Amino acid sequence: MDISFVAGFGPITRDADAAVGFWSGALGIQLDEPAPGYLHTESLPGVKAFALWPLAQAAEATFGSPEWPAHLPVPQTWIEFDVASPQAVAEAVAELVAAGHEMLRDAHDEPWGQTTSRLLSPEGMLVGVSHTPWMH
Repeated sequence: MDISFVAGFGPITRDADAAVGFWSGALGIQLDEPAPGYLHTESLPGVKAFALWPLAQAAEATFGSPEWPAHLPVPQTWIEFDVASPQAVAEAVAELVAAGHEMLRDAHDEPWGQTTSRLLSPEGMLVGVSHTPWMH
């Protein structure tokens, strides 16, 4: 098998209003509805990295401990959206908080040079808003 690229990625939703409010409202992803209840876009630029991220590492990167907090849903997937600059990460965090979303980790600089922030989607997906300089 020779996989050419990631053709699609997204959450399995249970609450359509919460999902649209988060993905389209809070993150600004414009979605079309080609069939009732099925929302998608083919205009969001592609995935730069696909990774199998161990839960202990995701917890460490988010909370500073290899243990995922028991009071939060354990994410089954992760997705990271890159923005234009480290300042844009901080601005995105401010927008998300102002819209009532709880950040698990505010904008911060990682030792390897990336600026990241994290929160959970309504479906329990770990969502990062980041700036990765070497991808620009």
